Amino acid sequence: MKHARLGALDVSRIGLGAMTMAGGYTTGGGVDDNESIRTIHRALDLGVTHIDTAEIYLHNEELVGRAVKGRRDQVVIATKFGVISHSGGGPGVLDSTPANIIAAVEGSLRRLGTDHIDLYYQHRVDPNTPIEDTVGALAQLVTQGKVLHIGLSEAGTDTIRRAHAVHPVAALQTEYSLWTRDPEAQILPLLRELGIGFVPYSPLGHGFLTGAIRTVADLADDDWRKNNPRFLDANFQANLRIVDEVESIAAGVGATPAQIALAWLLAQGDDIAPIPGTKRTSRVEENAGADTVELTADHINRLNNLTPAAGARHSEGDMAIIEH
Repeated sequence: MKHARLGALDVSRIGLGAMTMAGGYTTGGGVDDNESIRTIHRALDLGVTHIDTAEIYLHNEELVGRAVKGRRDQVVIATKFGVISHSGGGPGVLDSTPANIIAAVEGSLRRLGTDHIDLYYQHRVDPNTPIEDTVGALAQLVTQGKVLHIGLSEAGTDTIRRAHAVHPVAALQTEYSLWTRDPEAQILPLLRELGIGFVPYSPLGHGFLTGAIRTVADLADDDWRKNNPRFLDANFQANLRIVDEVESIAAGVGATPAQIALAWLLAQGDDIAPIPGTKRTSRVEENAGADTVELTADHINRLNNLTPAAGARHSEGDMAIIEH
């Protein structure tokens, strides 16, 4: 598989997001640790070197640690801190104070079964802690060898500049896909100015762009996507047009809609490394196959001009902790 550069960090240009292995979209239904571990092993066999998890994803870090045991040198492990407060606030409380980072990193290292984290992200910007203090603490972890590279997730342009001035930021992780083009206006140009790589999460539109979801009834009752504006009522029906357009291109090149969506992202630059999430070996094989899909200029032009997505990309509550 071809590789991409995230700052000074080399990764496979298609990674693996591990969130759904611990439930992710639901409250835990359908979790199968053995299948998840097989999926990670299959990803490694296919040349995927970039595995992304987070402290907040329940036992997810432990799962990743078990899966890469004995193959640690083949893997770039990325994880995140900052949405669990270890000083009493608990899960869901933004806390990127230096003291909380120290507690978080020790827990992640233990669960992952490793002595270092390759890429350590601030999961969401903490409005109550200056980014300079947060990155200063991360820089100390780099000096200690516990973290090799640092990243930000869903940070705005001012925060990115201020963070990078304290210590080089290797990567920004933000939602980016055929139906979420927001980063193109300001974020991507800034990242390229500063030499920061870009890791798109939800590159398949929370599964919508795969074409496998044709009705809300396809989702479990407790699936949080049922409260996502783009999956609601009229928006859902309008967004099916996007899938139809992607499927049309996929049929013409002998690929799946998911592979087309990923190939479009890969065509945006060699500093972009999406992390499609899955807990199934069949899906990781399909996603990895996007590495060999060649899109023509006409294909890219058609994809660039897809029907815009209807609805906000997240609920009001989720958008409230995302910097704009």
